[in-house]
Amino acid sequence: MTSPPTQSSFLATGRGRLTLLLLASIGFMDFIDASIVNIALPHIRDDLDFSVQDLQWVLSAYLLTYGGFMLLGGRAGDLIGRRRVLVTGTVIFGLASFAGGFADSPSVLVGARLVQGLGAALMMPTALSLLTTSFSSGSDRTKALGVWGGVAGLASAAGVFLGGVLTEGPGWRWVLYVNPPISALLLIGIYALVPGESRRASWRDLDLPGSVLVTGGMVLLVLGLIKAPEQGWGSGRTVFELAGAAVLLCAFVVVELRTARPLIPMSALRIPGLAAANLTQLIGVGGFVTMFFFLTLYMQNVLGYSALETGASYLPLTFGVGVSAGVGTALISKIGTRPVIVGGALITAAGLFYLAQIPVDGSYLSDLLPGLMIVSLGIGGVFVGATTAANAGVPERLAGLAAALVNSSQQVGGALGLAIFSAIATARTNDLLGGRGGVPQAMTSGFQRALTAAAIFLVAAALIATRAKNNWGEQPTQDETAAHAGEPAGVPSL
Repeated sequence: MTSPPTQSSFLATGRGRLTLLLLASIGFMDFIDASIVNIALPHIRDDLDFSVQDLQWVLSAYLLTYGGFMLLGGRAGDLIGRRRVLVTGTVIFGLASFAGGFADSPSVLVGARLVQGLGAALMMPTALSLLTTSFSSGSDRTKALGVWGGVAGLASAAGVFLGGVLTEGPGWRWVLYVNPPISALLLIGIYALVPGESRRASWRDLDLPGSVLVTGGMVLLVLGLIKAPEQGWGSGRTVFELAGAAVLLCAFVVVELRTARPLIPMSALRIPGLAAANLTQLIGVGGFVTMFFFLTLYMQNVLGYSALETGASYLPLTFGVGVSAGVGTALISKIGTRPVIVGGALITAAGLFYLAQIPVDGSYLSDLLPGLMIVSLGIGGVFVGATTAANAGVPERLAGLAAALVNSSQQVGGALGLAIFSAIATARTNDLLGGRGGVPQAMTSGFQRALTAAAIFLVAAALIATRAKNNWGEQPTQDETAAHAGEPAGVPSL
């Protein structure tokens, strides 16, 4: 009896390594733009005469369209062709960044950020689905997903650092100007390394009613979560936005169950581990990403750090995330995704709890650096493990959908965490200010409460991860993936 042939390693080839570098670079650019403008906000406000209330839209506009159109972007790649959608998104992203850099009014900048988020929503899930389908052997897939998960964690920290360097150097506009030339290089790489699709559906084959409902529901959900701290959780506008999101998403489920060619086949949600991994990531990201918001405010408004000093403070975190992502990738093949996620989430929770003890007269070396390093050692495992688990057992024809769900959980998690923890911090700060407490003391106490709540979120993520299917990063057979999706083996791809 002859043994079956061994599947060759694409990652071992020069083209494979260049392809991984290209896709990881696309992910890095999209991830980083969610945080790179944070430190530039005071300069943007002064230069363009933003009101304090409207300034948040420089951040929120990007997240709104990024999270709102993610599912549509991922499924469009599956149906229409991943290279086509990736090229479209990259062009939109680069042009919108160029326009934003030249903005001379708040409305132009916010409009550019909205379009920029749309481009990212087309790019991100398509790039991740190309990664999972290009590196299909077990070891290649695990390593490639490990790199992607590490990039996701690294970009959040690197964005704050690079934002500080660019803002203090050539100016805040360069946090946008850097994107067009990078986008041009990425387009060259896409045409050189990503094969085109000869047989794909057209835009007309997209489930239009489902697309409208899920995009509208996601936009309302992200908008409601972003605005809730300002409007109040019990305000009529917040209730309308969140209730409207629930109605649209429920209507979307009904439409999908009755449509012959659904945008999101409901059978995909029955793939073992997909839902649990995404829920773990949603809650974990909600705690982790919010850390940057509160620590940045603490360093600048309480400790008096400059934009460059604040950005540089996160440099050790970026190195730690890179190390922990590499360690997490190696551990997955030995112990599986579940222990890596659980352990990483608990370590991250410990780091956040340490940071929750920050005093008014804090020191970077004793009060910030140790906590940041503990967080960095844990969060790499969470991103790598959750990304690998969420893409395990997903057939190629649904890879874009799975990638969109992964990235949507991150965006919704970030918006949810910011909404909840901002409300907690603001309530505590206002209580102390009402009692005539000092402003630095009141702000610091609010940050402490928020960071403690973020640590609890990471513990909750660890508990949810214990219920997730343990996966060693291997790609299942066609029969297994078809069985998980509730379809007979051998069903042709769309």
